[in-house]
Amino acid sequence: QVQLVESGGGLVQPGGSLRLSCAASGSIFVLDLLGWYRQVPGKERELVASITSGGSAFYADSVKGRFTISRDNAKNTVYLQMNSLKPEDTAVYYCNLRRYPLGGSPIHYWGQGTQVTVSS
Repeated sequence: QVQLVESGGGLVQPGGSLRLSCAASGSIFVLDLLGWYRQVPGKERELVASITSGGSAFYADSVKGRFTISRDNAKNTVYLQMNSLKPEDTAVYYCNLRRYPLGGSPIHYWGQGTQVTVSS
């Protein structure tokens, strides 16, 4: 099993910065993708960014140039540095581990979520 524990959410003014952290424990495999999703009430959860163990990163268009995802494989920890935050970045942010079993559909593991609020 996999456990994901997030930290670092909070309230920040527009233009400010926050750093989210997520510590993964349990059975973590080298091919597992770590990433961050976010969700606002009434909308589907959306992928914000993800990263492979080799450091290849994907970003949603809405956060490119503002957010940076990084991963410490030795600590099984993933980070999301969020700069130039906008009110529309307000959401619950979920840490995610995505695993692709051979020939099967992806398996998702989720953290409990951390609230990020961007407001003056």
